Amino acid sequence: MQRIISLKNLKGLTIKSSGLSEAEYSLQLGKFGPNEIVERTGNPWLELLIDTAKDPMVWFLIGTSVIFYIIGDYQEAIILSLATIPLIFMDAFLYWRTQASTAGLKSQLASKVMVIRDGEHRELDSLAIVPGDLIVLSTKNYFLPADGVWEKTDSLQLDESVLTGEAFPVNKSELYLASHFQKDELFIDSGSLGFAGTRVIRGTGYLRVLFTGKDTSYGEIVQSVAKIQHERTPLQSEILELTRFLIYIALAFCLALAAIRFYQGHGWLDALLSAAVLAVAAIPEEFPVVFSFFLGVGVYRLAKRNALVRRAVSVENIGRVTQICTDKTGTITQGELTLTHLDPASDVTEINLLAQALIASDVEGSDPVDVAILKAARLREMELPRRFSVIPFTEDRKRETAFLEKDGELICVIKGSPETVLTKSKLSEKELTHWSERINEWAQGGHKVLAVASVEVREASEPEDGFLFKGLLAFEDPARPEIKDAIKYCQRNEIKVLMITGDHPATAEAIARDIGLIEDSAVIISAEKEPHKIEDNWLANHPDFFKGVDVVARCNPLQKLKIVESLKKAGEMVVVTGDGVNDVPALKASDIGVAMGLRGARSAKEISSIILADDNFSTIVNAIREGKQLFENLRMSFKYLLLLHIPFVLSAAVIPLLGYPLLFLPIHVVWLELIIHPTALFAFQQYAVEKNESSFTQKSFFTKKDSLVILTMGLSLTGIVILFFIAGVSENQSIDHGRAEVMALLSLWSAGLVLALTKGRTLASKVLMIVTVFSTVVLVQNKWFAKALHLNSLHGIDWIKIVSIVLLFVIALSFLSRNSKQKNY
Repeated sequence: MQRIISLKNLKGLTIKSSGLSEAEYSLQLGKFGPNEIVERTGNPWLELLIDTAKDPMVWFLIGTSVIFYIIGDYQEAIILSLATIPLIFMDAFLYWRTQASTAGLKSQLASKVMVIRDGEHRELDSLAIVPGDLIVLSTKNYFLPADGVWEKTDSLQLDESVLTGEAFPVNKSELYLASHFQKDELFIDSGSLGFAGTRVIRGTGYLRVLFTGKDTSYGEIVQSVAKIQHERTPLQSEILELTRFLIYIALAFCLALAAIRFYQGHGWLDALLSAAVLAVAAIPEEFPVVFSFFLGVGVYRLAKRNALVRRAVSVENIGRVTQICTDKTGTITQGELTLTHLDPASDVTEINLLAQALIASDVEGSDPVDVAILKAARLREMELPRRFSVIPFTEDRKRETAFLEKDGELICVIKGSPETVLTKSKLSEKELTHWSERINEWAQGGHKVLAVASVEVREASEPEDGFLFKGLLAFEDPARPEIKDAIKYCQRNEIKVLMITGDHPATAEAIARDIGLIEDSAVIISAEKEPHKIEDNWLANHPDFFKGVDVVARCNPLQKLKIVESLKKAGEMVVVTGDGVNDVPALKASDIGVAMGLRGARSAKEISSIILADDNFSTIVNAIREGKQLFENLRMSFKYLLLLHIPFVLSAAVIPLLGYPLLFLPIHVVWLELIIHPTALFAFQQYAVEKNESSFTQKSFFTKKDSLVILTMGLSLTGIVILFFIAGVSENQSIDHGRAEVMALLSLWSAGLVLALTKGRTLASKVLMIVTVFSTVVLVQNKWFAKALHLNSLHGIDWIKIVSIVLLFVIALSFLSRNSKQKNY
């Protein structure tokens, strides 16, 4: 198969066997930069400064401190200025976390490689590779660091299973570019191309580099991951709309409060501070910040699970999946060959057949077929043969030939394509028919088949015919060992798995039974024998048909597309896996397209929402598990924000309207925000349990009962906060005492919320609870801190009242949350 390859990267170079000159290397490095996956642009410190400038809390503190400085209250100005420091550090930390998933992938192409420069062989870091470089690759330096063309080969074979899913080695041919490189584009046979990430398993080769870094196939994957932050999900858009709506209401309310305070005779400064404090308390900037942060965490966690997210909507929807349509080879199976069946001739034992195959195998190489044969021989504790001459496998010969001297006799053994070996063997018509039928049977069962034959010779020269046929070797691509647990998780959590494959039905059924996907009552469809069941007419009359199907075999791309569309019409949230151009229609039609990162075609990756770095089905299930947990984490964080903001905002508005002095001064808002921000971001970052028996199945963000609980508890606590403040002021004739009671109550309520929602399951939640309680007690009870914060130290009876109220609300919330979850599973 030929491909159109661009040669524009080689313009201006002299293509020669001595490699690039230093001048040419410098020129290319200036054009294309180092061979790295992610190219950083811009100044990171400037990006951090811009990101920090988007935080409205920072501007509030700066503006308020300026006002206090102008009116001569230097102590308040200094305190508020210092309060910006922890907020800036928090912004810096968040910025670092959002870069984590991409930064963690930058080094994955880094390795040492042998390069020819100015006629000299030099071992360099692969980051120093540029288009036009000539790289020497062998079984010692075997991973390709870039994409290019093979200019010189010597018995070169590559393992390209990372691209094709096929475990057999691929022979490579030469194409010298000297007579072609002035062209912009060139038709090149795929046998002359090399791709980053593939590896040499035999021979040596010289690769002329065409594409490096982000222009390679793997680089394109990571580049797509880096662009995720520019996309918005439906839920994110809803949150932003809600935020805008609340901002407009808050601004209107702030202006009204300022006017009322000024009318009451409190002066312009009081009116301005009243409006500013209420605005900062009321504007829900935490909601989009928390949501964006959780999406970033989702991308990072899924990347650690080998699922590279291209579209943020995948993080939002992956936990709601109800249907997975998966292929078989390399996703459910290992993509590695195993010798599973020995089919010897009538006068040959299995051990003898394996011994003959071992003679014609390179036991020191990495050919998947030879590795599988060697593994089978070692399991039987067989001795390795000492062959003295070998004719290697080539695409033209389709066989490997080896010579072995045994008991004074010279034996020639061939192993290779069954058709080739049969033509060289002495077989009767009846025997030839028999073995041809056996080959077809193994092939129809999904096996890779090789044949073995041998003959005595006088010299190390392969005869044209006369070989004695020894039998067949049947190889399988076994299921991944972790697949069974992944399938069980799907079955426990009502996620239907449908295997769609082009393989023979018998092969697909055997794999499906092996992994526990199907039982005796399974529904298996052969798209080749029953195509009418995938036609529009049938599906129109049987809209839910494929919800009950377990395996579809011999399926072509258009049929796969119709199956996916049928499942979506039936109300399923569908994940589809694919690796080739022929899978693009189904991937695009799915709710979440999952491409194979190792062997996937570029078009499949571009259209997909998620790319699997390891092509493993269990990675999809792990991503679903993480998605469900992330969805629940986000719900808990938003519940925390609402249950704390309702009493915070309403009390900040109601108390001044009742004619009392401001309940919260700017420094109190800073105090509460320094508690709220890190708690909402980090306290609820629970990880998915690997083998949890239950899952979060609710599709709506908050149920009606959730909303009722939040509203009822929020308003109840608002009433208690107002009563505490009024009672504290009345009993002690001190505004500062009332403020101290309210600040202590809201701070401990924050810790209580974390306890009720997380049960202290994570280290972050425990640390945040302890820090919140400890800092609250210190700030209120220490006279110096209390004076600076305009508070009075509380008495023992005050703390008893506050702790009792908090515990009562924690118990109530824990009970209601447990009942709510039980009904949502």
